Amino acid sequence: MTAHTRTPDQAWRAARWTDAHREFRAARDLLLRHRRDPAVAAARFRWPRPRRFNWALEWFDVVAEGNDAPALELADRDGGTRVLSYRELSRRSDAVAVWLAARGVARGDRLMVVLDTRAELWEVLLAALKLGAVVVPSHPDLTPDQAADRVRRGRLVHVVCRGGATAAFAGVPVPGARIVVPEGAGPVPAGWTDYRDSAAVTARFVPDGPTPADDVAYCYFTSGTTSAPKLVAHTHLSYPAGHLSSLYWNGLVPGDRHVNMSSPGWAKHSWSSLFVPWNAEATIVALPSGRLAPDRLAGLLERLGATSFCAPPSTWQALVPHLGSAAPALREATSAGEPLPGPVVAAVRAAWGVDVRDGYGQTETTALIGTTPGVTPRAGLLGLPLPGYRVTVRDPDSGALTDGPGELCVDLDGPERPVGVMAGYPDDPERTERALGRGWYPTGDLGVRDSDGWIRVLGRRDDVFKSAGHRVSPYEAEAVLRGHPAVADVAVVPVPDAVAGLVPLAVVVPAPGRTPDAALAAELLRHAGRALSEVGRPELLRFAADLPRTTSGKVRRSLLREQPADGAGVFGRREGAGATR
Repeated sequence: MTAHTRTPDQAWRAARWTDAHREFRAARDLLLRHRRDPAVAAARFRWPRPRRFNWALEWFDVVAEGNDAPALELADRDGGTRVLSYRELSRRSDAVAVWLAARGVARGDRLMVVLDTRAELWEVLLAALKLGAVVVPSHPDLTPDQAADRVRRGRLVHVVCRGGATAAFAGVPVPGARIVVPEGAGPVPAGWTDYRDSAAVTARFVPDGPTPADDVAYCYFTSGTTSAPKLVAHTHLSYPAGHLSSLYWNGLVPGDRHVNMSSPGWAKHSWSSLFVPWNAEATIVALPSGRLAPDRLAGLLERLGATSFCAPPSTWQALVPHLGSAAPALREATSAGEPLPGPVVAAVRAAWGVDVRDGYGQTETTALIGTTPGVTPRAGLLGLPLPGYRVTVRDPDSGALTDGPGELCVDLDGPERPVGVMAGYPDDPERTERALGRGWYPTGDLGVRDSDGWIRVLGRRDDVFKSAGHRVSPYEAEAVLRGHPAVADVAVVPVPDAVAGLVPLAVVVPAPGRTPDAALAAELLRHAGRALSEVGRPELLRFAADLPRTTSGKVRRSLLREQPADGAGVFGRREGAGATR
C-alpha cells in the first residue's frame, strides 16, 4: 500500500461528511439559532430530506470524531457515575456492529432489544442503526406472554436482552441470534450468546452500502392502554431527523446535561435519551434503573448538574413536596404524556425558578405541539404546533375542519409533509391506510384551539364521553382535583348512570397523611363542583392506593372502568355530600 492509498475503512470515514450530514446540520443549527423565537423558527424551518441517510454513521460518528466530550453518563445507586465520551461510544458501537454482523444480524432484520439503563443499551442501539437492522425496543421487565406476543406479531429475528429477562423467552421460537447481557458472574443460559464476547473485537465498522432514508429503522409497540399494543414503524429519516421538532421543544444546546425519566423500550426513551440530546451534541445523564424516591430524585438532579429535566406529570407531582430539599440548576424543564396541572408548574417555578413546559407527541410521531423555551406556559394549554408540523382540528366523524372542539390531526398533503410521522403499521396495510391515507393523520386525541392558536387537549377520543348529551373531558376534572393538597394522583372515568347515560367518577389516590373517608370525599367533590360545570364535575368518587399505569406512565383507564361503580367505598353527591351510593 502506498502512502496515498486508502483502505476501505479510511475511504468510508473520509466520505462521511455527506450532503445528508450537511443538510441535517443546517436544519439543526437553524433551530438552535432561533430557539427562543418560535415564530421565526416555524417560518424558516424546512425538514432535511436526503434520499440516503444513516444517522449513527453520518451524524453521530462525525460528531464523535476526536470528541472526548461526555456523550453518556450513567449514575448508579451508590452515588457513582460512569462516563463514556462520544469517541468511545462511536468506537464501541463499531465493534458491536461488527460482532452482531458475525452473529448473523443483517440489514432489515428485526432485532428486539430488552435492556435496562446500562451502557450496552446505547452500544446496541447505535450498532443496529449502523448495520441497518430494525430495532424493536421493549421494556426490560417483559413477561413471558408479552415476549411470545411481540416475537410473533413483530416477526422478530434476533433478541438482545439482559440476563434477568432470558426466562421470558423460554419456549419462544426466536429464529436468529439470542444474545444475553449478563448481570452477574453466573453462567450464560444454554442457547444464548454472551454479549461480553464482543469486547474482543477491535475492527472498525464499514457499511455494506448506503442506507436508504426510507428504510425502516425502528418498530415500537405502543403502550396499549385500551387495546393490544400496535406496532409502529419509523424510518432512518422519520425518527432521527423527525426528532428535530423534539429538540426544539426540549430546548437543548451543545454541552447540556439532560435527564429524562422514561423507561427503555418506550418511544419517549428514544426522544429524550437518544436522538434529542445527541442531535444537540449534549450529554445524556441516565438515572439508575427502577423507581427512585422523589426526595432522592431532587437531590440527584442537583448533584449530577442537570441543566435539563424531562418527566411525566406524575413525577413532577410527586416532586412537589420535596422541591425544597434540593436546588438543581435547571435551565429547561419539560413534561409530556398527560396534561400538567397548573399548581405543579407554579410550585416548581417558586422553588427552582424554572417553568415546566408541556409538550405533546405520540409513538406514531415526534413532538407535535409544545410550549417552547422562553415562552411563558399557559395553564391547561399545551402550546403551539412545533416547527415542521401543521396541526388542524377536525370533526372526528366527517374529517371536516372545525373551529370548535374536534380531533387533533397532522396535515400530510403538500411538499412540506412532515418528516416525523411514522411510515405506518407494519404488516397491517388497512390500519395504515386509515391513519395516513386521507391527507392527514388523526391522532385520536380531542382538542380545541384558542384565538391565539394555542392548543388544549381534552383527552383521548376513547376517553372523552357524553353525559346527559354533553361532551365531558376527564382531563379537566383531573386538573382541578390535582390542585387540591389532599390529592396525590387522580383519574376520571365514565360509569353507567340510569338518567345521564354516563357520569364522571373520580378515582383518587389520597396524599400521605390524609384519611380516605366520606369526609374527604365530600370535601373533594365540593372542590371540583366549585371549579367545574354541572356536567363536567365528578358525580362519584372512589379512593385507591394507586392507579394502574403502563410502564411508560400512562393511566390504564380501561381497568378503572371495569371496576364496580356502586357499593361500599363509592361516594356520591346526589344522595347528599359524602353519602355512600
